[in-house]
Amino acid sequence: MTQTRTARLEPILLVAIGGFAGANLRYLVDTLVPASLLATATVNVFGSFALGVVFYEDRFSGRISAPTRRIVATGFLSSFTTYSTFVVGAVTATPVIGLCYVAGSYALGFLGVLVGRALVRPEGGGR
Repeated sequence: MTQTRTARLEPILLVAIGGFAGANLRYLVDTLVPASLLATATVNVFGSFALGVVFYEDRFSGRISAPTRRIVATGFLSSFTTYSTFVVGAVTATPVIGLCYVAGSYALGFLGVLVGRALVRPEGGGR
């Protein structure tokens, strides 16, 4: 009975630990990067890159365990990056800056995932 409860709590605890670390690193970035749009773009682009590495490393090699994915992707990266702050920054900026911010953030986010994939892609292309 205790083993079953522990098995059910483990994923929740892993996500919580990752989330705690990601949220605190996000706070640190916000204190170090003065412009809020720049801070949000920085964490979102880095988070896209890191998620690309985790996702494609798992897909290409299968060496990333489910607990590692939970703590890194679901916990850490989801609390480190933020969609809500991204949207607020976009709608509170002037229309031109907001449009550039959205387009640039999406372009750099996609580029981050592609760079992460290229970094872990096996020679010969893989899947």
